Amino acid sequence: QVQLAESGGGLVQPGGSLRLSCAGSGRTFSDYPMGWFRQAPGKEREFVAALSWSGDTTYYANSVKGRFTISRNNAQNTVYLQMNSLKPEDTAVYYCAAERLLTTRYDLVDYWGQGTQVTVSS
Repeated sequence: QVQLAESGGGLVQPGGSLRLSCAGSGRTFSDYPMGWFRQAPGKEREFVAALSWSGDTTYYANSVKGRFTISRNNAQNTVYLQMNSLKPEDTAVYYCAAERLLTTRYDLVDYWGQGTQVTVSS
């Protein structure tokens, strides 16, 4: 069993930056590929970024490539999402996910966090 808790969301102006954190509990946290997904009002949940258990392999959605960076610290059971050059279309609830395998598919997620709101607006 893995429990996940996100933090770091908030209101930011276009062009600004935020860093989301996801704290995991459970002895097997480091065994899981980890991902970030987001869901905007009226839209389906979509993939943002994913990272292998070792941190060696990363996937990014085309919409965030070059602006967002996913990373993890297994010693601290934490995964991060650094978001730079934020745009209004990045506004969504962001969810941390422990994945069954390294994937962009939300139906292959074993555990979800509760989500954190990110709003990009002037």
